[in-house]
Amino acid sequence: MDISGKAVLVTGGGSGLGAATARALAAAGGKVAILDLNSEKGEAVAAETGGVFAHCDVADAASAEAALAKSRAAHGAPFVLVNCAGIGGAGRIVGREGPLPLENFERIVRVNLIGTFNMMRLAAAEMSVAEPDANGARGAIVSTASVAAFEGQIGQAAYAASKGGIAALTLPAARELARFGIRVLTIAPGLFKTPLLAELPEEAQQSLGAAIPYPSRLGTPEEFAHMVKSMIENDYLNGETIRLDGALRMQPK
Repeated sequence: MDISGKAVLVTGGGSGLGAATARALAAAGGKVAILDLNSEKGEAVAAETGGVFAHCDVADAASAEAALAKSRAAHGAPFVLVNCAGIGGAGRIVGREGPLPLENFERIVRVNLIGTFNMMRLAAAEMSVAEPDANGARGAIVSTASVAAFEGQIGQAAYAASKGGIAALTLPAARELARFGIRVLTIAPGLFKTPLLAELPEEAQQSLGAAIPYPSRLGTPEEFAHMVKSMIENDYLNGETIRLDGALRMQPK
């Protein structure tokens, strides 16, 4: 699928993996809309990529609908959705102070899993009635899970559950949306040099990188973006969750 000239939505596009993805897809000719809660960062990436910024809470139906409307007004119906918005958070199911507060679990699942589904349903609805390209394709959706979906560590129950849900959503969504010519894919990244990890001391970053078989370093946002672009361009890739982790397998803790 040719990205050039297509309307592209990137959630969490104001920083990290999302910002790198927005830059890569804009460089490929995509008309990018940056959807993010951080207006300052989102507007900066939009200006850099020649795109448009829309303030968006991915887990809120009205906010997401308004963001898609703003993108549609600027670029037309979306042809690509990349879900990069997400949050982390650690907490044991039963800790020293008792059971994990239910709202802590709910917050992470709401943003990561429900937010991904919310954006998927809205974007897919618009894609489904758009004019297909010469190959009958109407769009591609790429979401972000994590290796924690498969090897969640102690203290990652909420995060692993939210990312596992995204991985589990991929195939049934791809099967359902196939009749419209919409592909659904997911990337499960390992340890990447995101703003959160970049705040760690260099020694800590090197220690984390050393645990990765090869290459023994943190992944770069540009490598994630390259994978997104490749997945969008490969018309035969569908319903798949691809690990991008340097052969890392997470230990219990």
